[in-house]
Amino acid sequence: MMRVNIPSTTNALFIFIKQFGTGVVISTAFVHLFTHASLMFENKCLGQLDYEATPAAILLAGVFVSFVVEFLSHRFFSRPQESEGQQASSDLINIFVLESGILFHSLLIGITLVVTGDSFFLTLAVVIGFHQLFEGIALGSRIAELGLARLRQMVQVPTESSYGTMSDAEAPLLGGTNNTPTPPGVSTRRKLFLASGFAFVTPLGMVLGMAALHRFNGNDPFTIVALGSLDAFSAGILVWTGVVEMWAKDWLAGGEMADQSNVRTGLGLLGLLSGMTLMGVLGKWA
Repeated sequence: MMRVNIPSTTNALFIFIKQFGTGVVISTAFVHLFTHASLMFENKCLGQLDYEATPAAILLAGVFVSFVVEFLSHRFFSRPQESEGQQASSDLINIFVLESGILFHSLLIGITLVVTGDSFFLTLAVVIGFHQLFEGIALGSRIAELGLARLRQMVQVPTESSYGTMSDAEAPLLGGTNNTPTPPGVSTRRKLFLASGFAFVTPLGMVLGMAALHRFNGNDPFTIVALGSLDAFSAGILVWTGVVEMWAKDWLAGGEMADQSNVRTGLGLLGLLSGMTLMGVLGKWA
C-alpha cells in the first residue's frame, strides 16, 4: 500500500479562510455591486426610470444565467457513470462562474480607479487594495481546493485525518507519484491559469481607463447604464455562486461543514461573518 498526503477540509485554518471567502463573495454581491448598480440607475442624468426595479431585474438575469450554466454543466457532466475527467470539468465550470462575476467587477474597479478625481484617488486606491485582497482570498481558496474533494472520495480519506491509503495499482488514476497526487484534469498549471485571470484583469481595467480618460464622461446616460448593468449582472452571478454554490453547499446536508465539531463549526461561522463584515465596512468607500 502507498500512503498519499491529501490536504484535509477539516484543517482549521483552511476552514476559516474558505468561509471567510464565502462571506466576501456574498457581501460583494449585495453591499458593493448591487448597491452601486442601484445608485447608478438613480442618477439624475438618466431622469425618471419607467421601470424602477431595473437593477433588480438585471441581478435576476445574472442569477438565472448562472443557474442555467450550472444546470447544464451538471446535466452533461454529473451522471451515474461519469468519468473522473467529466467531474473535473464540472468543477471547473463552477469556478468559471464564480470567477466571471469577480472579473467583471475587477475590470470596472480598474477603470474607476483611473477615471476618479485626484482628491479621491489615494483613499480609493487603499480601499480597492484591501477589496482585491479579500476577493483574491475568496477565489484562491476555492481554486486551491479544486479537485481535492473528488480525490478524497477516490482514496476514502477519514474525516479527521489528512492521510489516505491506496494501492500502487490505483496511483496512476490520480495522475501523481508518491506523495504528490494530482486530481484528474485539475493540474497545478490549470489552477495557475485560473488565478492569473484575476491577477491581470484589474490592471487591464486601468489600461482601458487610461485609454478612455480624456473621453470618459461619468454623466453620459449610455455610460451610466452600461456600468450599472455590468454591476447588477455581476451581482447576480455572485449571489448565485455565493449563496448556493458556496454557502448552502458547504453548510447544508452533505456539505463539509454539516457534521463538523462545535469548535470547527464556530470557526467556520466566524470566518463567514468576518468576510461579510469586512467587505461591508469597505462598502462605505468603494
